[in-house]
Amino acid sequence: MRILEDKVWLYRRLPKELKGILHGYLQVFIAEKNFEACGAVCEVTDEMRVTIAGQACLLLLGGRNGDFGDLHSILIYDEDFVPRRRSRWGPEDQGEFPEPPDDEEPLLGESWSTGSVLLSWASVLEGARNPSDGVNVVLHEFAHQLDQNNGENDGAPGLGDGAGRARRAKVLERAYERHVERTRRGRSTVMDPYGATDLGEFFAVATETFFEKPQALRREDRALYGALRDFYGVDPAEWGMEKGLRHRW
Repeated sequence: MRILEDKVWLYRRLPKELKGILHGYLQVFIAEKNFEACGAVCEVTDEMRVTIAGQACLLLLGGRNGDFGDLHSILIYDEDFVPRRRSRWGPEDQGEFPEPPDDEEPLLGESWSTGSVLLSWASVLEGARNPSDGVNVVLHEFAHQLDQNNGENDGAPGLGDGAGRARRAKVLERAYERHVERTRRGRSTVMDPYGATDLGEFFAVATETFFEKPQALRREDRALYGALRDFYGVDPAEWGMEKGLRHRW
């Protein structure tokens, strides 16, 4: 997988057995999901498909989180973008999506509960090549997709057994409260301050940090790291030691 080796830093850290598992998920993802060129992107290339799918499927490696079954489309823009939203600005039977208002904030990515993920290709590349900033738009938006499996973007994905899900929800909520307080006080944290927005954003930002800055997150909040490790079924802090795949439920 030359594209993954060249474009996705996290792929280089994966133990050999996890690379093989990732290849399987990636092939299914590319075969089943629709990639669409948007804005100034004229054509979706293999580089785009593999770079996006390779990062998204990192969230599936532990075998616990399905296959993004509710997702059907990945919309790729060149830079930051303002998406058109038919349901917001026009009637449902309108033939074209209307132009968004001039004051709408540009986005780097967005996840829709209706089965679409929108991404800035420039941000995808930046997140893939920068291993130490804890910012990765693909991990972030696809974490939202997992979160939205239960119909809500609430930081409590409805996956796994009831007892484990409830336990993780408590850990995440407590960690979120601590993160909000630290952010309010202006204290530095391993996680991006954007995670203090709400529980849904906290889960997505925590996911980025878990995969990109695992040792630092484990040092700062061992309980949160453990909850994410249990949820995703992998241990990124150990990937450099030829470990990483944990037992399935």
